[in-house]
Amino acid sequence: MTTTAALAAALIFLWLGMVLAISFIEAPLKFRAPGVTLPIGLGIGRLVFRALNGVEVVLAVVVAVALVVTGPGPTVLVAFAVAVLALTGQLVAVRPALTRRSDAVLAAGPDAETLPRSQAHFVYVGLESVKVIALIAAGTVLLAG
Repeated sequence: MTTTAALAAALIFLWLGMVLAISFIEAPLKFRAPGVTLPIGLGIGRLVFRALNGVEVVLAVVVAVALVVTGPGPTVLVAFAVAVLALTGQLVAVRPALTRRSDAVLAAGPDAETLPRSQAHFVYVGLESVKVIALIAAGTVLLAG
């Protein structure tokens, strides 16, 4: 395995770890913490996911460059492309909907419980799951060489 391929694999697994830790552990647990109100939880979520998505974009660009240099097989490229497309869908389509939803919840105050449920969270989690599977596939196949 070349140094560039090893770097790409390491960054893919770093990206995977960040997604798993934040999306599947931190996000659901923060609302269970004592004293975390809905407005505080939404504010934390906005900050954390904005930071996560920014880091994901940087990692995707660096991995893409490393893959161009490495020239991996089509399986790695397809899996990586799926992860990037899932991230793009989250950033372009889902995050704006989630921002509008959290704005509405915050504006509604105590009446937030009367707002209709949003499907945007389910779409985001679905894309996150696709991204996790794609990153596992890309990293594993890349390591297998």
